[in-house]
Amino acid sequence: MKSLLASILLVAGSASAMAQMSPVGLWRSVDDKTGESKAEIRIAESAGGLQGRIEKTLRKDAKPDAACDECTDDRKGKPMVGLDIIRGGKKAEGKDVWEGGKILDPENGKEYRASFTPIDGGKKLEVRGYLGPLWRTQTWSRMP
Repeated sequence: MKSLLASILLVAGSASAMAQMSPVGLWRSVDDKTGESKAEIRIAESAGGLQGRIEKTLRKDAKPDAACDECTDDRKGKPMVGLDIIRGGKKAEGKDVWEGGKILDPENGKEYRASFTPIDGGKKLEVRGYLGPLWRTQTWSRMP
């Protein structure tokens, strides 16, 4: 009986740990140049892949009514809070990485190919944006 209970607890604990090895959740983005917290991003997964939107802006100089003036697609003029910045991206087979999506930098309106890799036991998320052969990586922190 004790071994059965221990096995159940071990499986439940493993499932919980595995659930954290996903980009799904609430993240704090940090500027890779200044180290300043920029925003809280909520990432969800749907049939079309990942979706991520800004839930809260954190920059000291952020205006509450700021809009994506630099965007060139359907997001142009939309408020920063609630703005979709991640579209697509599916889990690569056999890896803890989500690829094939795109991420928008609302400060310059550019959209990049993106990959998302949970690291540090799922406590952090490596977000890599690609433009041709060049890339930029940010590390986001999972919010409680």
